[in-house]
Amino acid sequence: MNNTNLLYAYCEKSELGTVREIFFPNQVAAEYPLRISREGDFVVSKKYTVEVGGKGKGFRQIKNMPESYVVADDVTIGSNRKIPLWLFGFLY
Repeated sequence: MNNTNLLYAYCEKSELGTVREIFFPNQVAAEYPLRISREGDFVVSKKYTVEVGGKGKGFRQIKNMPESYVVADDVTIGSNRKIPLWLFGFLY
């Protein structure tokens, strides 16, 4: 699945975390190489480790990773290394 619209069409009930983790690569992969990461969720351009989650998502999983970021849903404004998920919609 790489499209949140298809996820909602095919699945009776969708987990919010799954929707987030489908939305992010759908928007980013059109312009940047994307890989699955062992320590975060994704690696963008072989450099940036990204962990996708809600507004309460912390850096525990990626705390020792250089160039690591949390991409958070339900966040209006980012700070430090936390970036709002909605901003990635402008990449597509």
